[in-house]
Formats: sequence, structure tokens, C-alpha cells
Amino acid sequence: MKKLIVLALAAVLALSAVSALAISVAVPNDTTNEARALLLLQANGYIKLKDGVDITATVADIEENPNNLEFQEVEAAMVPNIKADVDYAIINNNYALDAGLSPTGDSLLIESAESPYVNVLTVKEGNETAPATLALIAAVTSQQVADYIASTYPDGAVVSVITDATDGYDASVDYAALAGTTISVAASPTPHAQILAIAKDILAAKDITLDIIEFSDYVQPNMVVESGEVFANYFAHIPYQDNFNQENGTHLVNVAGIHVEPMALYGGKQTDLSALTK
Repeated sequence: MKKLIVLALAAVLALSAVSALAISVAVPNDTTNEARALLLLQANGYIKLKDGVDITATVADIEENPNNLEFQEVEAAMVPNIKADVDYAIINNNYALDAGLSPTGDSLLIESAESPYVNVLTVKEGNETAPATLALIAAVTSQQVADYIASTYPDGAVVSVITDATDGYDASVDYAALAGTTISVAASPTPHAQILAIAKDILAAKDITLDIIEFSDYVQPNMVVESGEVFANYFAHIPYQDNFNQENGTHLVNVAGIHVEPMALYGGKQTDLSALTK
């Protein structure tokens, strides 16, 4: 009898230990995208953040964590690479698409498209009204681009926010004066470089070359614009760019909002949300 009691007690303790195990969640480690990941979890009832924190929240701002979530903070581009090693991973849409994931088909949780995280075209301060900037804005906010986004991502993985679409051109720009010039833009491969390819064709009709330079991280595209090596970039959302300026003393200006990419949570070791309770 004593042996049975001991075995039963051991079983109970083992179950308690399992239930107390942390659930690992990989999140981007930059300020705005980490906050975005935490806000997604809070919106779905899995954590509670301190009152008043928003798009700059960190794991230190978690007030209630009933699921004993343990966060692994890594560079955003690396999150898909460690997805299989954690229970869950919250991945930026562009990196999810690069990894062959469908944000709407493969995710377990996904943001609403109604968010402040609008991906923007950015130039260095002082270039906001340059003819090259105006020509670029008109091309990326064209009906052609809006139609491309809608047809390429009909499932809502990428959502156009272009509300006053152009025909691709700005009547105030002297395109003849820009003929023969090259405008360089730093971009993430997916979907930014793909979207810019539509703008490239539009500008080519005016003998303007759009040089799309692809980067796989969230720092270099800003630094090459700040240094003047590249004219513009299109890879990040407004909160990230604003925070980057504040932290790095850069002088980057958002000149056009183009699309939203809903961030999502994907299963790693877990294949559904049953490990989580609200």
C-alpha cells in the first residue's frame, strides 16, 4: 500500500512539474516588433501588459503571465529559423513569406489588418519633395501597385492601404528632366522588392531606372539611406522607423504608406493553441 501511495504521489508531482514547465515563445528582439508580438498575445488574452504601455512594450512590462510563457528574443529575421525549437514563434510577415509560410493559412493567431504598422517608403530628411521622391511616391501609390497587392495576396497576407491611387505619375514632376537617372531603393525581398518591381516598370516608361537593392535585416536599409549611399528604402513600418530615428539619431522621413502585413503566431513544437489558457 505504501508503495502505491509513493507511486501515486510521484505521478502527481510529475504532472505538476510538467504543468509548471515554461512555454517557449520566440519573438523579434527590436523594440517595436517585440511590443507588437506582445500586443498580439495580450489581444488574445494570453498575457496582460502594464497599463499605459503600447508599441514600446517589452517582456519587462508583462504584468500577468498565467501560461508561464518564456520569451526567446532574437533578431527578427532569425525567428523562422528557430521556430522548430520553440513551442510558438511570432514572425513578421515578410520573413514568414520568405520562409514559405502562409500568414493566413499556417498561423494560429494573426493581427487585424487595422493597425498602426503601415509599411512605408522612407527618404533622408531634406529629400521629401525632391523630384525623384515625388516620382517614386506616385509609382508606389499607383492603382497598378494596389491591384498587384490585391491579386497577389488575396488572402490578406499583405493589405494595401493606398486610398488615393495615382496613375503612376505626378503631374508636378518634370519627368523629362529625370530621364536617364537612377533611383536606388533598399528593400526586403518579400513583399517589398516584389511590389517595387511594379513601380520599376512604371518609371521605366519615363526612362527612369529604379535600382532595387535587397537586404535581409532591419538595420542596413536605414543606414544606407542615412549615409546617402541609397536614395530611399521600403522595408519597415512606421513605429519601427520612428523608434529607429529616436534610438540612432538618424534623419529618416516616412513619405508614403503602402501596405500592412499582419504579424502572426505560428506553432513550433506545438501544433495548436491547446497548450495555452486564457
